[in-house]
Amino acid sequence: MGTPPEVAIAFLPLVLPVAAWAAWSDLARMTIPNRAVLALIAVFAAGGLLLTALGAWSLADWAGRAAHLPVVLLVGLALHAAGQAGAGDAKLAAVAAPFVAAGDLGAVLRLLLTVLLVAWALHRLARRTVGPRLAPGWASWAPGPRFPMGIVLSATLVAYLALAALG
Repeated sequence: MGTPPEVAIAFLPLVLPVAAWAAWSDLARMTIPNRAVLALIAVFAAGGLLLTALGAWSLADWAGRAAHLPVVLLVGLALHAAGQAGAGDAKLAAVAAPFVAAGDLGAVLRLLLTVLLVAWALHRLARRTVGPRLAPGWASWAPGPRFPMGIVLSATLVAYLALAALG
């Protein structure tokens, strides 16, 4: 992985609760709170600058990764305008992008696809079985084509950082 293990280890405990919040909110309400998106930006900005001050990361690496955010946001907004993605999904993907090394894009897309397939299958199974009894009122249980991608994006980011932490 292109993300140094020490950087991934530092980010992982900070990203995990925000990712869980975004995933839970998307499952329960089919929305990703803007505060979760802002929290993830804050983790990258403050954590990244602290890591540069500690010498674990260079300022060039941090700034280069920050440039991923507007690129992914533009792609996400284009998908949203075409009706292919939710606005919250576009924002969450954009703020997750700086955590990923550009050289790891292929690996992350494969990881995203794997997480998507597993999450979709488990969500559909839960929706048809015990899910509505365990979490009544969750918006994601409603029939229809909508799927809470926040869980996929969050799980992919956490899995990527965990793999990077392993070196």
